Amino acid sequence: MKTNALPFFERFASKVTKATGKPFAFILACFIILGWIITGPVFHFSDTWQLVINTGTTIITFLMVFVIQHAQNKDSVALQLKLNELIAATSTASNRLVDVEDLSAEELETLKKFYIKLSALAKEEKDIHTTHSIDEAASKHQSKNFDTK
Repeated sequence: MKTNALPFFERFASKVTKATGKPFAFILACFIILGWIITGPVFHFSDTWQLVINTGTTIITFLMVFVIQHAQNKDSVALQLKLNELIAATSTASNRLVDVEDLSAEELETLKKFYIKLSALAKEEKDIHTTHSIDEAASKHQSKNFDTK
């Protein structure tokens, strides 16, 4: 269900993450804190004076968590799509890795073990360009074992 708020939030989150990621935002935050410190003696370092900075930073942090998470989710999806395109476009790449981000942690660990095995086989070859996929690596390694026996 799409609402009018979603495109607005998309634009808003994009602008906020770009703006807060610049040095100017950091400098502005430093000046706000400096201003707060300077006003301490004026307000006799009261509880209200402390409450102002605590409340302000808590609210900003709370809201920024959602904006940053949205930006990270969007970037993650874009990166996964780019990687999927590279896998799909490369004839020697294993198509098993398309949408690998949807696997469970246990399945990812199993897949990682395959790549550790692939790495070990490549080290035995002394040439990292010899094998290109898990299946090809295992097949070539198996054929070498039969040739030497």
